Amino acid sequence: MTEMTAEAMIEVRRVYGEAGQAGPGYRVLVDRMWPRGLSKEQVRPDLWLKDISPSPELRRWFGHDPARWEEFRRRYFAELAFKPELVGRLVGKAREGRLVLLYGAREERFNNAVALKQYLESLEGRAGQGG
Repeated sequence: MTEMTAEAMIEVRRVYGEAGQAGPGYRVLVDRMWPRGLSKEQVRPDLWLKDISPSPELRRWFGHDPARWEEFRRRYFAELAFKPELVGRLVGKAREGRLVLLYGAREERFNNAVALKQYLESLEGRAGQGG
């Protein structure tokens, strides 16, 4: 299993508005679909990692429903466990410096970028436990 260090810094930013379109860090768009109405110049991702996003079926089932959040996280984490190469790329970038996970959803608390950040941070927690 990939591990992270305590120095890793991961941020989550919505791509719409000033906060999502500015600031330091390695910017990764983690949505399967490109954010509506925005150009590549506006989003300015260093990487668009579509395949790290939840499966279309899981995304449709979840629908950003807060009542389904915990089950969504459980299912999404299970999907992420089968994507070690993609997760490893993000972990590597987080080790190098600030990693910014970009998303387009209106829902700011219950979305795949927030869940992905939590997953990556859970790997950090395992680092001190020997994996």
